[in-house]
Amino acid sequence: LTINHHSIKANDKARNKKGSMMWKGEKTPIVPVTVLTGFLGSGKTTLMNHILNDQSHGMKFAVIENEFGEVGIDENILSENVDEEVIEVMNGCICCTVRGDLVEALKRLYKRVESFNGIIIETTGLADPAPVIQTFFVDETLKNMYKLDSVITVVDAKYINTRLDEEKPEGVENEAVEQVVFADKLLLNKTDLVTDDAELKAIEGRLRKLNPQAQILRCEHSKVSPSELLNIGAFDLQRVLEFEPEFLDDPDAEHQHDERVVSVSSKIEGEVNIIMMERWIERLITEDGANLYRYKGIIAVKGKEEKFVFQGVGMMFSGNFEGSWKPNETRESRFVFIGKNLDTKFLKLGFESCRVTQELRFPVGTVVQANVGTWQPGKVIRQWDDGNAYRVQLDDENGTNVWAPIDIDAYVRSPN
Repeated sequence: LTINHHSIKANDKARNKKGSMMWKGEKTPIVPVTVLTGFLGSGKTTLMNHILNDQSHGMKFAVIENEFGEVGIDENILSENVDEEVIEVMNGCICCTVRGDLVEALKRLYKRVESFNGIIIETTGLADPAPVIQTFFVDETLKNMYKLDSVITVVDAKYINTRLDEEKPEGVENEAVEQVVFADKLLLNKTDLVTDDAELKAIEGRLRKLNPQAQILRCEHSKVSPSELLNIGAFDLQRVLEFEPEFLDDPDAEHQHDERVVSVSSKIEGEVNIIMMERWIERLITEDGANLYRYKGIIAVKGKEEKFVFQGVGMMFSGNFEGSWKPNETRESRFVFIGKNLDTKFLKLGFESCRVTQELRFPVGTVVQANVGTWQPGKVIRQWDDGNAYRVQLDDENGTNVWAPIDIDAYVRSPN
C-alpha cells in the first residue's frame, strides 16, 4: 500500500505569502471536508476538475484521490492548471483495506493546514461511503482537526438503474445503493444521455425512495456551481443514525466487496501505436462491454507530443489528445480496467502488444509501394507522422501524400 505525495511549488508560495491568513489567525482551525462519491464512471473526476478550475469560491484545497488498482490514473487526469496538494491512496478501497492510510494522510496534511482551507476526498467508485464518514467521528484526533461538510454523490443517469438492480453475493453491500443512501446531495449526471424526461423523473423518484432528504441536481458533464457543493454544512449525523442506529457502534467492521469484481492495471515505459490501441479497445468493449464498469488510461503515442487520455463506461468510450508531455517527463502509458469476471492476463498482454518495440522497416527516403486500393509507387518522407507509422509521397503528378498507420505489408511494402 502506498501514498504518493506530490509537492506543488505554488503551494509553497501560498504559504510564504499568506501564511495563516487563510485561517485569519486561528491557531487550531477545523477544516471542512467534502467527500465525492459515486459509482465507477459517474463523473467524479470531471466534477473535481470543475471545482479546482473554478475561481469563484476563492478556496485552496488538498485533494485525496483513492484508486482501486495498483496504477494511478486520476491524479494525471486532474487539471494541470491548478495548484493543489494531491495525495493518492492506492491499491485498495478507501472504505476498507487502505482506510488506515486515509487516517494517516489526513493527520499529516493537517501539519500543513496553513496552505489550504478545505479538503476534497474522491473515493473509488467501489467504495461504501459509510466507513469514510465514520472515520471523522470515531477518531478523536481527527474530530479536533476536521469536520465533515457534505457527502456529494454523482449518479450516472445512463446506468444507475442497472447498478441499483445488480444482485450481489450474500453479505456484500450494493455500493451504488449505499452511495445514494448516504448522500447529502445527489448530482444526476449525464442527463443528456437520457432523452426521455419521463425516464429521468422515474430515476429521481427511485433515488428519493432511497434517500428522501437529499437534494437532487440534474447536470451534464458534472457541471454544477461549486457554491452548491462547498461549505454548505449539509452533513447531519442524526439523519444517518435515524436510518442506521448502529452506525458508530463498530467502526472496524469489515466491508466485503464482490470478489467477481477486479481491477486490472498496467504501466509501460515507451510509446504505443495509437491505431493498434484503438483497434484493441474497440474489440474489447464489443466483446466485454457489459462487464466493464470503468476503464481509463493515459497513453504516450508514437509520433505525437500530446497525451492521449481515454475513459469509458461499458460500451461508451471517449478519448482525446490533451496536454503535452513535459520536456523531462517520462513518456509512459498506463491503463486501469475495472469490471466483473475480467481476463486479467488477456488485458495486460493486449495492452503491452500495442507498444512500439521495433524500428520501422523503411527509413526516410526509401522507395516503396503504398496500398491506396491499388499498389502505387512512392517514397517514405516521414516516420511516425501524427501517430502514423509512415507518410508516403506517391510518384504521381500531384505528389499525393498518403499515410500508413501500421508497419505491415498490407499498407506499405517493398517494390521488390
